[in-house]
Amino acid sequence: MTRVVLALIMLFGSAVVAADGPPAPEPIRLGARVFALVGLEELPDSRNQGLIGNSTLIVGDKGAVLVDSGFTHEIGLRLRQAAAAITPKPITHVVNTHAHGDHFLGNTAFPEAQIISSEKCKQSVSRDGQAAVALIEGLTGIRSPDTKPVLATTTFAENTKTRVTINGVQMELWVPAGSHTPGDLLVYLPDDGILVAGDVLANGVVPNLRDGNAQSWLETLGDMQPMAFTVAVPGHGRPMNKADVAAFSARMTKLYSGIEAGYKQGLSDSEVREKLDLSEWKKLRRFDEMGMVINRIYLEVEAKNF
Repeated sequence: MTRVVLALIMLFGSAVVAADGPPAPEPIRLGARVFALVGLEELPDSRNQGLIGNSTLIVGDKGAVLVDSGFTHEIGLRLRQAAAAITPKPITHVVNTHAHGDHFLGNTAFPEAQIISSEKCKQSVSRDGQAAVALIEGLTGIRSPDTKPVLATTTFAENTKTRVTINGVQMELWVPAGSHTPGDLLVYLPDDGILVAGDVLANGVVPNLRDGNAQSWLETLGDMQPMAFTVAVPGHGRPMNKADVAAFSARMTKLYSGIEAGYKQGLSDSEVREKLDLSEWKKLRRFDEMGMVINRIYLEVEAKNF
């Protein structure tokens, strides 16, 4: 991570302070009290200033919960503004779905809120949080002196599902075995039929497997199928329905199975690529990252069968 950050800083040169703030997220009403705050479907640059991921606002009786706080302090402030346009109630809790910077670095904009994450997410933020700040500054060329890693004050262990009630809203905080990252946390709202999945789901884009475990990810996607939700909020892309989630799961399962079959035939990862049917993947944004995804799964399969 450090080498990547240094390379980006050298590439983009010295960062400057942005004259204007980042763009605003798009609010989409998902239910009576749940709103997706949708970011741009892009990579971070100087124009979007890192507003590339989704957040979710859950409005309760005395306050609101924000799931994922954005990539910078400034994006966190934009999310505060978006929330204020929806409800006058204060944001009392912020949930971080995982430890990639676009999901937790906006925590600084909510000093009054209780921060919730998985235990492993908190450990990752503690270890790598400052590198994430350098990363977004390098990618955008914009200095953000108020952006700092803020650790969760309440955490939940891996392989747990914990029912909680916050501001009168029943939630299930689900920490599966590491999938997209070692410390994923999903928020299920049983009374609303909504699942907030972070980057365990991605809509219309090749998912990031850099820190993932594909086999555990598939198990998590399988565990989603019987859940009683009608809408899921992915970490990136538009909200998804149950059929969209099933299609995402099927595409991931088919890819893993194809790579594993090729490995067992004695093929190298490059040879496996030539045999895979990637027609569905070619329809997605960031298809140029498929080589990394295939290599990552191939190495995982190799380790499992070693």
